[in-house]
Amino acid sequence: MLFDDTYRTIEKPVEGLFRDRGSKFLAFAYPVNNETELKNYLAQLKAEHSKANHHCWAMRLTPDRSIFRINDDGEPSGTAGRPILNTLLSRDLTNIAVVVVRYFGGTLLGVPGLINAYKAATEEALQQAVIVEKTVNDIYSIEFDYLQMNDIMRLIKEDNLAIIEQSFDNNCSITISIRKMQVNQTLAKIGKLNGVVAKYVHSL
Repeated sequence: MLFDDTYRTIEKPVEGLFRDRGSKFLAFAYPVNNETELKNYLAQLKAEHSKANHHCWAMRLTPDRSIFRINDDGEPSGTAGRPILNTLLSRDLTNIAVVVVRYFGGTLLGVPGLINAYKAATEEALQQAVIVEKTVNDIYSIEFDYLQMNDIMRLIKEDNLAIIEQSFDNNCSITISIRKMQVNQTLAKIGKLNGVVAKYVHSL
């Protein structure tokens, strides 16, 4: 199969803690869909942990897992963001961000010690997480005449589609979510209905 239409992420935010020679590493893992969500979480953590020395993070986005960002936030290059990211890679998780907040304990841990600490803190958090498998869905808006309501509803039921929003006036529209692998089959059925228009909105 060329494109796998499922991906693994975490159900809800979780936390983990790792200590080494007086330093405290607090890991916060969040399910995210974009960078803005990460920025909001970071701002919140920086406000709550303003005395911490570092707020390092890694993020993976998109179902094909192609987008990632890392930030060492002042730690030696490659000792923080990369080990966090590697932990996400090894667990095959995406649409996830992990921020590790470090309180320095007075003893330098050295490069191997830091890599281990950021990795261990991330693992501590992910051990608390419920991993969920999600499907990649395309969102379509379908416009149709009120008289075709039954046909549309039957199709939605047959193909087991999720309705995101709907408005029924003289001209009706329903926004639905179609699993990626099923899109062509569903659109073919919609295409057979007279005057019904399906417009692609975005992928989820």
